[in-house]
Amino acid sequence: MKSTDPQGLYRPEFEHDACGTGFITSLNGHKSHQTIADALTMLENMEHRGACGCDAESGDGAGLMLQVPHWFFLEECTALNIRLPEPGCYGVGMVFLPKNAPQREACRASINAAVARLGMQLLGYRPVPVNAAGIGQTALAAEPVMEQVFVARPTDITNSEDFERKLFVLRRLITKTVMESVPEAENDFYFASLSCRVIVYKGQLTTYQVRHYFPDLSDPRVTSGFGLVHSRFSTNTFPSWKLAQPFRLLAHNGEINTLRGNLNWFYAGLRSYVSPYFSDEEMDMLLPVIDNNQSDSACLDNIAEILLHSGRSLPHVMMMLVPEAWDGNTQMDPLKKAFYEFHATFMGPWDGPAALLFTDGKMIGAMLDRNGLRPLRYVVTNDGRVLVASEAGVLPIPDATIVQKGRLQPGKMLLVDTVGGQIITDEELKAQAASQQPYDQWLNEYQIRLEELPEPRQMFTDLSAESVFKYHQVFGYTREDIDSIITPMAVEGKEPIGSMGVDVPLAVLSDQPQHLSSYFKQFFAQVTNPPIDPIRERLVMSLATFIGNNGNILDEDKMHCHCVALHQPILTNHELEKLRSIDTGLFHAKTLMSYFKADGKPGSLQNGVDRLCRYAEDAVSDGFEVLILSDRALDSEHAPIPSLLAVSAVHHHLIRKGYRGSVGLVVEAGDVWEVHHFACLLAFGATAINPYLALSTIRTMHAGGQFDSPEHHPQLAKNYVKAVCDGLLKIFSKMGISTLQSYHGAQVFEILGLNQEVVDYCFTGAVTRIGGLGFDEIARETLYKHFQGFTSTTLEEQQLLPDGACTSGAAGAKRICLTPKPYTCSSTLRAPTTTRRISATPAY
Repeated sequence: MKSTDPQGLYRPEFEHDACGTGFITSLNGHKSHQTIADALTMLENMEHRGACGCDAESGDGAGLMLQVPHWFFLEECTALNIRLPEPGCYGVGMVFLPKNAPQREACRASINAAVARLGMQLLGYRPVPVNAAGIGQTALAAEPVMEQVFVARPTDITNSEDFERKLFVLRRLITKTVMESVPEAENDFYFASLSCRVIVYKGQLTTYQVRHYFPDLSDPRVTSGFGLVHSRFSTNTFPSWKLAQPFRLLAHNGEINTLRGNLNWFYAGLRSYVSPYFSDEEMDMLLPVIDNNQSDSACLDNIAEILLHSGRSLPHVMMMLVPEAWDGNTQMDPLKKAFYEFHATFMGPWDGPAALLFTDGKMIGAMLDRNGLRPLRYVVTNDGRVLVASEAGVLPIPDATIVQKGRLQPGKMLLVDTVGGQIITDEELKAQAASQQPYDQWLNEYQIRLEELPEPRQMFTDLSAESVFKYHQVFGYTREDIDSIITPMAVEGKEPIGSMGVDVPLAVLSDQPQHLSSYFKQFFAQVTNPPIDPIRERLVMSLATFIGNNGNILDEDKMHCHCVALHQPILTNHELEKLRSIDTGLFHAKTLMSYFKADGKPGSLQNGVDRLCRYAEDAVSDGFEVLILSDRALDSEHAPIPSLLAVSAVHHHLIRKGYRGSVGLVVEAGDVWEVHHFACLLAFGATAINPYLALSTIRTMHAGGQFDSPEHHPQLAKNYVKAVCDGLLKIFSKMGISTLQSYHGAQVFEILGLNQEVVDYCFTGAVTRIGGLGFDEIARETLYKHFQGFTSTTLEEQQLLPDGACTSGAAGAKRICLTPKPYTCSSTLRAPTTTRRISATPAY
């Protein structure tokens, strides 16, 4: 078993970092060995920000990035009969190879073949001298063989940007070739860097070991204009040589809370990714860009690379990936706000506490996420040095030499241009980025505002009171849901207060049918990842979302913003009909009915889900950019597919086909009424939600005089939507997530009680540690409720909904059985009319 395989409670997708990082640079780019020595001193003084295991001499990881020391390599390579050309005319790669000799030779053969395939010249290999004395046994057991490979710049390439791009393609080709031809070397083979500008020395070391492990770094011939360092504290994860930082562009202190969603959205658009900077053959070599078994920081670095080499500047890329809080910020410059809003239409934030250092070898910079929950201090001295670090005091500096110092503010950026010899402030930097394109004009011309859409061509007739009650039975509403959840939300505009410690047993242990979302428990912020206060920190939070085609993220196209912009994701019935009738520009919507045959036969639900996925794929192929999944098509022979199952199955099916980025998914659902239901749908791919039955319930109750409120129905519905939105912000905040765009598709839930087949097919990549219900068992729970609505014949049977299980002191409420009854599917299935449903509402 590989160390990155799931083991016990360990899951490789939880690889996160919480670390110390910093850089020192010469403002004018002057190269010296002192810069390297100072960077290593900074690293050593951040020892407390790293970590080690039970083996105190094996660190979690530490490293240094520096500019390519040409004169050092020239002398060293000459001694090895390797002739290096002029500085910048060759690339050098720091490569980790397996200790197994045959595997190592196979990896070298793959490198040589890839270089030849791209028409480049391999100059030679240099073994990297290392001093393993004092390195712990844990680190030594996984220690790779390190070599430096030198590749000449092709004669048809005349600038470093194009050469860096070519080396990027080469590295990706080599990596994919090795993974295919030498799969047993997957955990040992790795390029720490391959560049004509920078090189990375790193490993599974403590901060004090880096200087001694790499003798190169103590050689006075090794010079650089900057040194970027990182000390890794791997949070609940395995240390690794290749997961040490810095990476190729970034060093990251923090955690990406929305990683699964970020990756899914990147994969969702693979079919559309093209760039004038890469040929079709090169794009095949590059994609999917992200390697397996990586940390969140490594994945962020991979995405930054492809965006950088597709023609954007590195600061531009970082503004896209980790934007400052713009939605609702009335004081932000309109042009800068337009920049952020334009890019938000096709790129969701990589959200979480983050202090990021970045460099392309010429400029070096730092930034904080919108919350500023990771510290960065900076100092500028009168001898032209700039220091940035996770804390003050990492390098002794006389006070008399300091001309400026401070801390980076939330969402702000600091950039040092070593070629131009200047510090570029946050205001200058973002003003330059915002003026590159007429983003504000593009938004005004192409973005569609929901409130500006014409009135719908037709509307569904409002459900009658009798139909509302029948739907209540079909979807499993209880008196508790109506009296204790929907009523206070409609009357007060607030989510009802409940106990944080709900002790209702797990849904999978019940012998009564459960809402599908009851099998989902949300993760929460932990360890070094603080939650957010959604009330006091409302400025950094956002519910804005966009419905439509995400487009090709590798280019800057005005049509990226040709989408429907929503201030929040909850749609009223009228707003949904406006969207259903949309016929603006390239926009058309298609409604797909999510139902399955209510015959009780094995496989019926799975067949219904398969049909829905096929229809969705066909609709996207036909050019529809909005899909509405509706469960309104109910009758005695057709039961609704649970909306969470339907939307997640379609979401992941389209991701697998490479179509998900081309369409927005809207859910018209009757089984959605409390905040947890909405949160589950959004986390598993829904772009917007219309809770038509909950809204119809409010209308019917108002008409029947059941609300103790003088407000009219429109205001009650508005209150309900407000309560849902506030509840969503509260849920986001508990995971340390700031925006709906980040939460969308992030799958920040653990599944308890669904079997692996259902999870793999419908909730791909979600965490599940307890098996349970399969498709047929979910169908049985759904049909149990369905037949309650369509087989009740007597007046007495139609008058009352069951009580709930969570209401304090609910008289006669049934307990949940701790010994689950076996489920079987039968064509003669009929729900007993005297059996009551027990709700198991999860805690938030």
